[in-house]
Amino acid sequence: MSKDGPRKGEPRPAATLLLLRHAHSAPEVFMLQRTSKAAFLPGAFVFPGGALDPDDASERAAQRVCGLDDAQASTRMGLASGGLAYWVAAARECFEESGILLVFDSKDLPIDPRRAENLEPFRTALNAGSLQFSEFLEKEDLYIHAHEIAYYSHWITAPGRARRFSTRFFVACAPEGQQGAHDRSETVHSVWISPRDAIERGRRGEIELIFPTRSTLSDLAAIQTPRAALEHARSLGDIEVNAACWALDHEGSQRLFRRADAPYYEIHWSDPEEKGDTCFVIQPGIAKRLDRYVTRLTAPNPGAMTGPGTNTYLVGEAEIAVIDPGPALDAHIAKILECGAGRSGSRIRWIITTHTHMDHSPASAALKAATGAQVLGRPAPAGASQDQGYAPDRVLADGERVALGNLHLRAIHTPGHASNHLCYLLEETRMLFTGDHVMQGSTVVINPPDGDMRAYLASLDKLLAVDIAIIAPGHGYLVGAPHKEVNRLVAHRLAREAKVAAALGRRGEATLDELVTDVYDDVSPKLHPVAMRSLTAHLDKLVAEGRVRQASGRYILFSEQDRSAP
Repeated sequence: MSKDGPRKGEPRPAATLLLLRHAHSAPEVFMLQRTSKAAFLPGAFVFPGGALDPDDASERAAQRVCGLDDAQASTRMGLASGGLAYWVAAARECFEESGILLVFDSKDLPIDPRRAENLEPFRTALNAGSLQFSEFLEKEDLYIHAHEIAYYSHWITAPGRARRFSTRFFVACAPEGQQGAHDRSETVHSVWISPRDAIERGRRGEIELIFPTRSTLSDLAAIQTPRAALEHARSLGDIEVNAACWALDHEGSQRLFRRADAPYYEIHWSDPEEKGDTCFVIQPGIAKRLDRYVTRLTAPNPGAMTGPGTNTYLVGEAEIAVIDPGPALDAHIAKILECGAGRSGSRIRWIITTHTHMDHSPASAALKAATGAQVLGRPAPAGASQDQGYAPDRVLADGERVALGNLHLRAIHTPGHASNHLCYLLEETRMLFTGDHVMQGSTVVINPPDGDMRAYLASLDKLLAVDIAIIAPGHGYLVGAPHKEVNRLVAHRLAREAKVAAALGRRGEATLDELVTDVYDDVSPKLHPVAMRSLTAHLDKLVAEGRVRQASGRYILFSEQDRSAP
């Protein structure tokens, strides 16, 4: 392993291998117990792995890898260069720590188990650093077949630890006849174990498992064969980093967050230097500086439909744009004015709305009266839920750019939740302000007649063509992995639509009241009156597509025969 680390606090590049073999009841994974004297994770059960060595990135090592070059490997990992070194490190660490050789001979055949056993003594020299892995491969005329080692996940140790690693996890199938064993130095015990058994032993306290290990074992437990695990890893698209982060609550107590936690992406965005001093609590009336250009102020209107409250965003430096001024609440308007004038020489120049529902635009009038700012957006459509008093000074077209001093917002027309809905892309940072088109933590209600499910799905698809770094929603925290989230929303809506069709298929015909209990059986009955709005939107879409017909308040699913009839 490399003895030279990066700068203090910077994670060291590392590779870990999930080595799987067939067993009677379920696949087994190879695990090692680290010595209690280890400086990092003493006593923990882990997968074979460790920090990259300089030799892993050498040309000599690259010549021993088949089926992948550095450019391809780096693209797969989202790196400018150096990606191939991780594949080499995974194979090297596997041999050093487990004694299992993931290599092929010069005839492209897996190494014979007896030869692997005879080469096992070289582990000592490799671990001591007196022999380089590339030299070993060259002398023995062995090759790493990169397609047999698949990139699977990426974990970064939380800030604050004495040692931190940026570890890429890989999956491989264990070669036939190689049993493996710990090195009796850094590791003191080894075991082939099913992921489910390892999780259960960890739960009982019999073995120590750190969070990334437990999480990975949980993923593996659902996979039926080693080859299926390898194919699954190969099929993965962009792999997101799992980088645990620290943040403060409103009383100043520190807490650790992981990717599944709602504030995770916001913490990383607002605290890029990992100081751990950003507050993760959304507090109405308390401004939260998200980055150099954007401050969020949440209105004091929490509820089932608004979450912690409606988010108002102040964008800019000297010249400020207010995106979604929110409800006409005096206290909230006063806070916007205070924040807008809070920076030396700054003033509010623009008031911009995503749409005209009553929790997003009504404060525009009072804010304009107080500042003289220009109001930008689209007029309100008809309907009691719309802010009919909203009067934009400038009506924005799809794709129109708004110059905010040295910044630029691009309007994107996204009807569906509301026919006049606009999202705004801050081009300099690629932050997308989505109003109620995409919300954090829940799906939006599509309420006909102004709400339109077909338009909503088309608008979600539209966002997939936009280069977005992070989503700033109308309610809740910043949302990361934007395209993944948009795809999740599309999949959720299509799955709900499938439940509508299935329910109609079972019932033959049904009313809204009858369908809501079937289609929203995973939602509290208290929310069924709200769910019925989106259910109506789903049915309207199916009617428009000729898949359902409506008669006397009842909905009837067209059969394939009905739909094909002239």
